[in-house]
Amino acid sequence: MTVERSEILELAFTKAKQYEMRGGGCSQCALSGIFDALGVQNDDIFKAATGLADGVGLTGDGHCGALSGGVLAIGYFFGRDKEDFADMKKLVKGNLLSKKLHDRFVERYGTCRCYDLQVSFYGRFYNLYDPQEMKAAFKAGLLDTCSTLVGEVARMTTEIILYARERDGR
Repeated sequence: MTVERSEILELAFTKAKQYEMRGGGCSQCALSGIFDALGVQNDDIFKAATGLADGVGLTGDGHCGALSGGVLAIGYFFGRDKEDFADMKKLVKGNLLSKKLHDRFVERYGTCRCYDLQVSFYGRFYNLYDPQEMKAAFKAGLLDTCSTLVGEVARMTTEIILYARERDGR
């Protein structure tokens, strides 16, 4: 039985959103949704994505962690191995696919910087290290908004990966 593309994309969205709602860490949640939808298990990459939440280190000062998770997934499928370090074609391919994700993200949300996304969604940035700010962020709807965004990024990334794999005949 063949799983339809639409089912794979919906699974990436649903799983990533569920992960974000359950435990946060947008980069890990997007990555996990993508990997679940594509049948990948890789705890090393999952673990390495830990510090990419809310920009970098929950600072808001960096691009969206979900975007980072998507880029990590693209690198997993299309990046170069250390033994292929001189393979510029793989370097370029991984970067072109990552740029495609970045461009889709910016087209949809107007920015990729976490701080700016929060300002766009809520009219302000929340310092997630401050318990009162965290509480205010949840009250403002951060969990629901971010979980949907994480799911959308997982879907976008999975679509890019599927098309690139088909083009490559894999």
